[in-house]
Amino acid sequence: MTSKTTYDYIIAGGGSAGCVLAARLSESGAEVLLLEAGYGDSHPLIHVPAGFTKLSGPRVNWGYSTVPQKHLDNREMWYPQGKTLGGGSSINAMIYTRGHRADYDEWSELGAEGWSYAEVLPYFRKAEDNARLCNAYHGVGGPLRVSDPISPLPITATFIKAAQQAGLPYSHDFNGAEQEGVGYHQTTTRDGRRGSAAVSYLRPARKRKNLTVLTRMQVRRILIEKGRATGVEYRSHKGQPGTAHARKEVIVTAGAIGSPKLMMLSGLGPAAHLKEHGIEVKANIAGVGENLQDHLDCYTVYDMNGPHSYNGSDQYIRQAGWALQYLLYKNGPVTTNIVEAGAFARVDPKYDRPDIQLHFLPAYVVDHGMMRIKGYGVSLYSNLLRPRSRGTVRLSSDRVEDAPLIDPNYLADPYDRKMAIEGLKLAREVMNQPAFSDFVARERMPGPDVQTDEDLAAYVRQWAKTDYHPVGTCKMGTDPMSVVSPELKVHGIEGLRVCDSSVMPTEISANTNAPTIMIAEKAADMILGRSPEPKETFHERPAH
Repeated sequence: MTSKTTYDYIIAGGGSAGCVLAARLSESGAEVLLLEAGYGDSHPLIHVPAGFTKLSGPRVNWGYSTVPQKHLDNREMWYPQGKTLGGGSSINAMIYTRGHRADYDEWSELGAEGWSYAEVLPYFRKAEDNARLCNAYHGVGGPLRVSDPISPLPITATFIKAAQQAGLPYSHDFNGAEQEGVGYHQTTTRDGRRGSAAVSYLRPARKRKNLTVLTRMQVRRILIEKGRATGVEYRSHKGQPGTAHARKEVIVTAGAIGSPKLMMLSGLGPAAHLKEHGIEVKANIAGVGENLQDHLDCYTVYDMNGPHSYNGSDQYIRQAGWALQYLLYKNGPVTTNIVEAGAFARVDPKYDRPDIQLHFLPAYVVDHGMMRIKGYGVSLYSNLLRPRSRGTVRLSSDRVEDAPLIDPNYLADPYDRKMAIEGLKLAREVMNQPAFSDFVARERMPGPDVQTDEDLAAYVRQWAKTDYHPVGTCKMGTDPMSVVSPELKVHGIEGLRVCDSSVMPTEISANTNAPTIMIAEKAADMILGRSPEPKETFHERPAH
């Protein structure tokens, strides 16, 4: 707790966007308070890339579950979200992908003026310190460290070769002129260490006297007086209450699940739903908690005929050697993000951009890695990049301590069901190429007996899982279901913005962390009244 109670800006949520905004706003000299419900990012496994596979406990994770998913055999699915400084950037697989340029042009067309690809590209570049690339698409000298894999396994190169045999072009940069293709992922790491938003942005800023960071402080509600956000009420993990007031703005950065929850607990949301829980309606904003979108992972799993992957019966002996290698040389398997390579592919011929993403993992990773399998194996995940299904986030009570009702409504749209099957077929096609013939012993999942579309659909219903990319629940725009303006100001409330993945009108065609950081970079300029950087000019180049 702190004796100081008034700041220029109060930021509710210390995830990726919150860390960026705390750094950029305090950089201007403003007095800033950042409140995070979780711990600081001191957990040692946060900073070791391969450690993310162990970051599933309550110290760093909200540990949510969905409501029963009626199109997935009524399963209540595990739905992890970061609960620590850095949020998802502290516990994710560190993949640095931005999406397709058409994603952002679509945002602009849907009413998010100022968010076209040409207008957001400068903020991607401003954020970035790329170890290999410096061109019209990539920046150097920014806070966010981006680099290539240090020690990928040889079987990962085999996957890249197999995908080319299946017809995909090789890509040296998924975030450049062309997204389509197969290649190694760049990651938010450097020198064998994770470069989360907490490390890259917040850590250098914390020496500033005008920045206050409080962890294990959960914001309970936004204070609204006469149509203006004036501050927040929060409570420590020991139950001690606190109140902070904002001279200028309150900024909500609690993520696609936490932001709509906090908004509704504060009386901002669908009036009928708020009244169900006895919450006084401060503003009837129908779109709060609507428009939830997420990527759904479907996976194929293969047994290897030898020690070609990261697991196996001798894994504990091997891991001891890996740890020593990391300590001495800062390379080897401890530096891996497991998801060392991937691909973006066009499956539906009606579209001129990729619609399926593949993630290759040289390990058995089934059911979020919770299922233990003996032997050596690899996993190939597929997901539909632009799902048509829409879900909701709703309150379960008027208590901040109670988890919200999360309903991604996976596969509600028949098109999504069809494309889930097509994604599995593509994964199988890649894994059945000659490049893998000397390494694969057999297909474990779905298994050789699963061949028809009906069988594949049943497999999807039983095994598909979240890809951890929820967006859209406080979407920006000008239509009646939008929650914030293109300046990220909450409709009908002064002095309040939402600045995180919840404002995305539609899901982007990639992993969501880099776009969330871009949103916060752009938001900082808008909040401070700075003119945007000049639009980048770039030249189309053919795919290689």
